[in-house]
Amino acid sequence: MGRILAIDYGTKRTGIAVSDPLRIIAGGLETVETRGLERWLAAYFAREEVSTIVVGKPMRMDGSPSDTWRYVEPLVARLRRAWPDKEVTLYDERFTSVLAHRAMLDSGIGRMARRDRALVDKISATIILQSYMDSAARGVL
Repeated sequence: MGRILAIDYGTKRTGIAVSDPLRIIAGGLETVETRGLERWLAAYFAREEVSTIVVGKPMRMDGSPSDTWRYVEPLVARLRRAWPDKEVTLYDERFTSVLAHRAMLDSGIGRMARRDRALVDKISATIILQSYMDSAARGVL
């Protein structure tokens, strides 16, 4: 069983998190420019065994897809075509940016570092992944 990789997609930057090999702990991995995301993934998959890709599903408070969904949906289709051996699943990403900022505040990260959008994206991907793994462990998925 391979690692789980999570993607917090953005039109400019994409945050990436990955589980440990035992799928217990999520860790922030990288923030990459979105235009190079699929190249980055191909290189990563060549080095590491990943069996599941979790993509944050952008949704509004009422449960309807947000404006970013029009970019995420084609990405998911491309991922499924490019890596048919990997499970590609969507997971609700509502509140992840808010939670990422709260985590940064709670950890004592300074004001200037909290403005680093790349760090926020990576932390958001980590929150998506940990939430996904917690839901799977509870049998909610």
